[in-house]
Amino acid sequence: MTEEPIRPAATVVLWRDGSEGPQVLMGQRGEGAVFMPSKFVFPGGRVDAEDAEAARPGFLAPDCARRLMLLVPEDAPTPETLVATALRELTEETGLNLAGMEHPSLKFIFRAITPPGRSRRFDARFLLAHADSLDDNREDFSLASGELSHLRWLPLPEARALDLPFITEVVLAEVAALVAGHDQPGVPFFDNSGTTPQFRRLV
Repeated sequence: MTEEPIRPAATVVLWRDGSEGPQVLMGQRGEGAVFMPSKFVFPGGRVDAEDAEAARPGFLAPDCARRLMLLVPEDAPTPETLVATALRELTEETGLNLAGMEHPSLKFIFRAITPPGRSRRFDARFLLAHADSLDDNREDFSLASGELSHLRWLPLPEARALDLPFITEVVLAEVAALVAGHDQPGVPFFDNSGTTPQFRRLV
């Protein structure tokens, strides 16, 4: 049996301040989806060929861009391409748009490679952004593609109680720490590229 290739991917974790604490934007994948059916996830997906041509500079601080290029294969997409993927997927799946800001609005906070034996495998980078960076109505999901249903802003405790993929649970814990003001000693990286899973930090 041929092992699934590892495809580069990018995800946006949008958060905002709610009346009862920080909230994140999540949606539910369809029950017929090949990868992670019925699970609640953040908007995101794999890198497409056209994303390299739509590369988006200015959204990342230099340290984030540098860390995105650590421990990657020679043909890895550039940080600007990953940003283009993340922004495209955000718009497709939610109908929302992240505007260009005077200061970098995306922070690279997590990376994970799907373990062998899954129906799809991704080298996923998770990028955190505050809802203040959105250039439109952050409650209007009418232009969403429908790939994610039940799109809504959720308080962190409520989000963490949903039916989540394991990595999403771990990312939410990281987000909770970051928005509470804790430092991140390097970007956590769940590396399943080889035969033995490894946990690394990209510093």
